[in-house]
Amino acid sequence: MDWIGGLARWFHYLAGVMWIGLLYYFNFVQVQALAEANKTNEAAGITKFVAPRALQFFRWSALATWFMGAALLSTGAFPGGFIGAFTLHPPLAAIGVGAWLGTIMLFNVWVLIYPNQMKILGKVPATDEEKAKARRIAFLASRTNTMLSIPMLFFMAFGFSHKFIVGL
Repeated sequence: MDWIGGLARWFHYLAGVMWIGLLYYFNFVQVQALAEANKTNEAAGITKFVAPRALQFFRWSALATWFMGAALLSTGAFPGGFIGAFTLHPPLAAIGVGAWLGTIMLFNVWVLIYPNQMKILGKVPATDEEKAKARRIAFLASRTNTMLSIPMLFFMAFGFSHKFIVGL
C-alpha cells in the first residue's frame, strides 16, 4: 500500500475510534450521569464544560472519519474506488453499505445532533419549547447512530478484510 493510503487508513481508524467512542459515551454514560446530576442540581459542570467540548470532538471526528474513509476508497487499494463503493458495485458492495451507513451517521451528527445539542446546552438561543423539541430530535438521532454503528462497523470490517483475504 502506498503511504497516502496508509496515512488515510491510520487517520480513518483514529478518528473513527474517537467518533464511535464518544457516541457510546454520550449514549451509555453521559445521558444517565446527567439524569442523576439533574436530580441534585449538579449538572452544571457537565453541561458547561464537558458536553460542549465532547460535542466538538464528536462533530469533527465524524467528519474526519468520513473524509479519511473517502480518501482511502479513492486510493488504488480499492478498484472502482469511492464511486464503486457508493454505487454498491461488486466487489465493493459490503464496504459501500458501511460507507452509506457512515454517511447517514455523519448527516445525523452535523444536521440533527450537534445543532440541537447547542440549543439544549444554551449555546444557541432557544425557547423552552424549542429545547424540548431539540432534546427529542437529538436523542432519536443519537440512538439511531448507536444502532447503525454496529452494522456499519461490521460492513466496513468485512469490506476491508474481504479485500485482503480474497484479494478483490
